Amino acid sequence: MTALLSKCRHFLKSEDGPTAVEYAVMLALILVACITILQTLGSSVSGTFSTVNSSAS
Repeated sequence: MTALLSKCRHFLKSEDGPTAVEYAVMLALILVACITILQTLGSSVSGTFSTVNSSAS
């Protein structure tokens, strides 16, 4: 039990915890941006294919 408390104290004092949280937040923001871009691009490509399909028919 003492070893666990010692590891918890070390984790709270070290800089690794906040750094990991910062990286997680950055990753989440990047993922949201990528998903938004892909959805917009997908809608645009779908519209283009629909236009080409209707003019080819």
